[in-house]
This record gives sequence, structure tokens and C-alpha cells, in this order.
Amino acid sequence: MISLAGRDILHSWGKFVLTGIGLGLLIGVTLTMAGVYRGMVDDARALLDNSGADLWVVQQDTQGPYAESSSLRDDVVRSVRGLQGVGRAANVTYLTMQVRASEGLDAGREVRAMIVGFEPGQPAQPGSPGYLVAGRHVTRSHYEAVVDVRTGFTLGQRIRIRRHDYTVVGLTQRMVSSGGDPMVFIPLKDAQEAQFLKDNDAILNDRARTAANPALNRPGVPGLLEAIQASQAANHNVNTVLVQVQPGVPAETVAEPIRRWKHLEAYTRAQMEEILVAKLIATSAKQIGMFLVILAIVSAAIVAFIIYTMTLGKIREIAVLKLIGTRNRTIAGMILQQALGLGLIGFIVGKVAATFWAPIFPKYVLLEVNDALLGLVAVMVICALASTLAIRAALAVDPAAAIGG
Repeated sequence: MISLAGRDILHSWGKFVLTGIGLGLLIGVTLTMAGVYRGMVDDARALLDNSGADLWVVQQDTQGPYAESSSLRDDVVRSVRGLQGVGRAANVTYLTMQVRASEGLDAGREVRAMIVGFEPGQPAQPGSPGYLVAGRHVTRSHYEAVVDVRTGFTLGQRIRIRRHDYTVVGLTQRMVSSGGDPMVFIPLKDAQEAQFLKDNDAILNDRARTAANPALNRPGVPGLLEAIQASQAANHNVNTVLVQVQPGVPAETVAEPIRRWKHLEAYTRAQMEEILVAKLIATSAKQIGMFLVILAIVSAAIVAFIIYTMTLGKIREIAVLKLIGTRNRTIAGMILQQALGLGLIGFIVGKVAATFWAPIFPKYVLLEVNDALLGLVAVMVICALASTLAIRAALAVDPAAAIGG
């Protein structure tokens, strides 16, 4: 049976190999789509790991700071630090925007990045870049940045964020948002200005409106107008307070009094991962799942059509086999082996293709061994099922066809 299937494949090896390559590219796309989903999940977990936090304190009734907008006063961190069980707490802001290179050969090039505002000077502080692959940490309170290598920016390069230029002093790696955007770390005060402060024209307009309001511009109350205008120009908001609990203290033990007495939301690592993976990525997961089902159906149709066409092309040969007494089981096994061989060639081509083109994708593609093994099993099952149509056609052949009957 094996020799029959092998000789038949060798007889039409060109068509067989080309079909396997075409099927392999389709399988490669399928494996890549699965890798895209795995990469999204891994990006979300990397975001949580790299934050260095056990708790995320955010605005009440929000799921921020990654899923929803969250705004807190930056003095909240002081009351959080005073809670029992808190090891460290730090203010952090997050803002996704376009960052532009101000100089160099790529001057003017824009990169979509997540701007992270953190409190500089303490590398182990929650929210700070955990490790560097080159350069140093941010030490000044203004206009220095640490960037992920995926931004393409280099040490010493000047980049533009809103109205100011920043010097890249350090490079980090695998620091990405839940959407896969590389991170740019800048001092907290600069990030607050970039995220919350208005442009100059808007500030001037607000000052003019305030000055024109008689309730706020009272001649008998000197300094009132200036104080109000100063408060309008200043900003003391952050997106979240990241908390590290003391060793041995359960995060939920610290989170409960924050929710009860501070009137804020406090999420543990497990809760934040559920928000990112089960909610933010859920829609993408459904889309990828539907796409995988469609690809599986298309793959089955291709294999069924090719095997069926090859079977119809050798009706006379099958009739001869039947005429000389070859059992139906042997003929069915020969066709099944051809289908499985086609699937194996396709899987090998697809796995190699996915491995080679995954690194050039703009977002992280994680190809896991378990997914590959499941893919191999799925391909074999699909090919076996797809061969049934050709097997039925072969078994229906009349032996008399061998002699022109």
C-alpha cells in the first residue's frame, strides 16, 4: 500500500509538491494568526510584569489605566504610602501618541508609542523602566527619556513630545503597551504637562474668560484672579498609583481599605490581567478565532479538491487495481496516505514560513510549540476528512473500466 501511494506521488510529484507549498503558505498564515493572539496576550502580561506593581489604584468606577481613562490627584500617593502593608507607591501617567525624531538621519519620522510618566531618580520604583540594554536611567526632572529599542531611536538622539524635545539617555527592551506599542519613559512632571495641560492659545483664552467673569475678578479681592488663573494653568493629575506591597502581605489585604476608605478602585495583578486579556483582547480573540475557522474550511476544501482531482485523473489505474484483485481497503489507504502526505508537506512549509516571517511583523508574534503540535494534528485530521470524497469516488469505480467496459 505504501509503495503504491509512493509511486503514485512520484508519478505526479511536481503537482503534489506545488500543491503542498500552496497549502503550506495557507497553514503558515493560520499559525501566524494564532501567534498574533499569543503575542497580544504576552504583551499584556509583559506590561503588567514590567510595571513592577502588585496593585493598580485608579479612579473610582473605572477599569483604568489601560482599559479606560483614569484621573487621580497626585497627592493621593501620600495617603496610599501610609497604609499598612504598602512597601512602595508611585504616581504614573500613560499616554499613547505619536513621537517624532527631531534630528538625525530619520528626522521627522514618527513612531506611535505609549508615553509613561514616572518619578525619576529611583530605578526600582514602580512604573520605572525595569532594566536597560544601553545607556543610563533618567536622572533629571525634565527633558530626558528612556525608550524601547522598537522605537528605532538611538542613544543621544533628540525626540519631540508635544512642545518639547527630549534626549534619549537609555534604551530598554520588551517594554510595550497592551496593544504592542513601544514605551517611552519621561519624568512625571513632563508627562503631566504633555497629557493634561492645554496649549498656549487655550490657556490665553481661559485666562481671558476668567478675567471677564466679575465673580472671579473682584476689584476688592486682590490676588484672587491671579490665584485662579494659576490653578487653571497648573496640573496635579495622574492616571494611576502603582503599589508594591511588603513581602508576605496579600495584595487584597491592602486593596480592601483603599476601596473602602479612599473611595478609589484598587486592582490586583490577577484582576488587571483579567481586564486586559478577557476584556480588551476578547474581541480580537473572537476575530482571530473566526479567521482560523475560515482558514481551516478553506484548507479542507483545497485538499479535498486536489485529492479528488488526482483520483479522477487515474480512474483507469484504479480500475486495473480492482481488476487484479486489489482490495478496497488498500485503495482507500493509498488515497488517505496521499492526503496525509500532502498535509505533512504543507505543515512543514507553513511552519518554516511562519518562523521566517514572524519577526518582520510590526507587532509581536509568539509561535508556541503547543500551538504547532495542535496545528499538526488539526491538519492531519482535516486532510483525512478531506480524502473521504476521493475515496468514495475511487471505491465506486467499475473494474470493467480497465478494459473499456
